[in-house]
Amino acid sequence: MLRTNQSFLDYIEGLYAKEEHHRKIIQRTFSEGGSLLVQNENPTQVMFIKEGITKCFFTEENGKEYIVEFLGKGEIVGEVELIRNIPCLCSIEAITEVNVYAVPVSYFTTLIKSDLTLNNFLLDVFAERVVNTSSRASYQQLYTTEHTLAQLLELQSRQEISLSKEDMAAYLGITLRSLNRALKNLK
Repeated sequence: MLRTNQSFLDYIEGLYAKEEHHRKIIQRTFSEGGSLLVQNENPTQVMFIKEGITKCFFTEENGKEYIVEFLGKGEIVGEVELIRNIPCLCSIEAITEVNVYAVPVSYFTTLIKSDLTLNNFLLDVFAERVVNTSSRASYQQLYTTEHTLAQLLELQSRQEISLSKEDMAAYLGITLRSLNRALKNLK
């Protein structure tokens, strides 16, 4: 439910600490509700989450949101769009204050061409995403909404964050009415 990647964070912090990278990698802060990436817009940088929690979501043609994942420290955003040379597939929004390491697209492209460690991390991230997507799809088919909702409420408690009902429904892929029914059934 909340994806993190401490190894990738350690890697980017190591790069940031080196003088030759220090001027090309910058730290940025996004306030709660701030947009890191916006669906259908061209990214100008790839970001590694240093701290904080974001939501990754699609806005469908009917205006409804579907939350794909919650991303935390060490997660990378904007790399797929850079590699495929496409606009942002989804939006990334800060749920809490978020600090990132931002790498301009041109410099990230240079790193991809020269840094085998980065490429290995990217391969691992892509493989992990395939596994997570498959697992989540099967999980949602096999378990009740109430079961998944209970896990989501537990995550909120553990992370000390508060998700709106709209965000909970968007993550579960259900309507607000169905969410309210599930919340009532949990009590």
